[in-house]
Amino acid sequence: MKGFLEDANYSIGLLDEGATLADVIDNCIYEHTHTGKKAFYVGDLGKLVRNNMQWQNVMAPIKPFYPVKCNSTPGVLEILGTLGVGFACSSKSEMALVQDLGISPENIIYTNPCKQASQIKYAAKAGINIMTCDNDTELKKISRNHPNAKLLLHIATEDITAGEEMNMKFGTTLKNCRHLMECAKELGVQIVGVKFHVSGSCKDLQTYIHALSDARCVFDMAEEFGFKMNMLDIGGGFTGSELQLEEVNHVIRPLLDVYFPKESGVNVIAEPGCYYVSSAFTLAVNVIAKKTVEYDKLLPSGVEQTRNDDEPVFTYYINDGVYGSFASKLSEKLNTIPEVHKKYKEDEPLFASSLWGPSCDELDQIVENCLLPELSVGDWLIFDNMGSGTLGEQSTFNDYQRPLIYYMMSFSDWDEMQDAGIASDTLMKNFFFVPSCIQLSPEERFSTAA
Repeated sequence: MKGFLEDANYSIGLLDEGATLADVIDNCIYEHTHTGKKAFYVGDLGKLVRNNMQWQNVMAPIKPFYPVKCNSTPGVLEILGTLGVGFACSSKSEMALVQDLGISPENIIYTNPCKQASQIKYAAKAGINIMTCDNDTELKKISRNHPNAKLLLHIATEDITAGEEMNMKFGTTLKNCRHLMECAKELGVQIVGVKFHVSGSCKDLQTYIHALSDARCVFDMAEEFGFKMNMLDIGGGFTGSELQLEEVNHVIRPLLDVYFPKESGVNVIAEPGCYYVSSAFTLAVNVIAKKTVEYDKLLPSGVEQTRNDDEPVFTYYINDGVYGSFASKLSEKLNTIPEVHKKYKEDEPLFASSLWGPSCDELDQIVENCLLPELSVGDWLIFDNMGSGTLGEQSTFNDYQRPLIYYMMSFSDWDEMQDAGIASDTLMKNFFFVPSCIQLSPEERFSTAA
């Protein structure tokens, strides 16, 4: 592969053993407080290295294909590319992005369930042949625009969790798979495997058992039609927890050995996204406005009021919101708790508070109700686990400016890359040494991802 993107303007700080993520955040806040209080990320790219080692230890030989839409920042893509991870792309821009890294077409799959004809043609021209399909309309579109396409039939899984209704999702039924194979045979389209996806919110690991059983049925069905199937994609849904990874592996490993043994020649892949990047990024935001509100207006509906009427209740506005780094909040619950950066006493009173983004839009609520010490305009809040679904293409609503990104890696993680033989000279040029006891200047020490 080529190494790092030629037009990517960023670098990675190598931290000695005396420096920590907290030190980097402290120094960046120090600089931003004096130069302009913009929101920013600190990305620990060493976390990607450690997560990849954990994947290899637990899930090998299942090959990871990272979903680019999860976090498309150049530092992430290039470290993962260097680690030998494949990429799952959902658009032309994502395919082009990973191709610029020098990733071979064989390590790219086109996973968008609703593809534009022009983007199918782009994939065909680029030699990206493996793509997913779950209906006959999509199958016909692919046959017209990509004669060399190799399809994975995307089958539906039952992932209803207690107390929740089944979400609208993509995937076809076993019954319809036979119809799709008949259509593919008539159209001369190759079907080479099966894909399924189990949501990370699914608590019942039996879902994997049913999905693998269904996949085996589709493979058997394919033999009747003369298709030579050689790929199984078990999707994403990996949360980043080592325990969850081991639990999933404990469930699927015996079934894979029975249904898709090594001698079958079936390559098993997965699409871990959140697993790699969620815990690698921390977001720092600044309080830009503050007001006191009525307590009953802050409480969620149905919650009984128990506070003293004399206690103040605060609403804080911060310089990032759902039209930026908290975009996923529009469709799912926030999975991180705000941490106050400034030091405060353990016995300092906490007040009911809510956090809002800068747009003044009624949807731009980040945290509905939490307990915080009283904050002032200019104070900083820290959100961890912000690496997933927050660092792709973002809105320009109200002239929103994307936060700066400061990349870092510890020497121990860098040594792991060298020991693994994947730290190239090209990669090394993007690193610089960060002493542990200095104030870092973003202008002098870090370049940022635009």
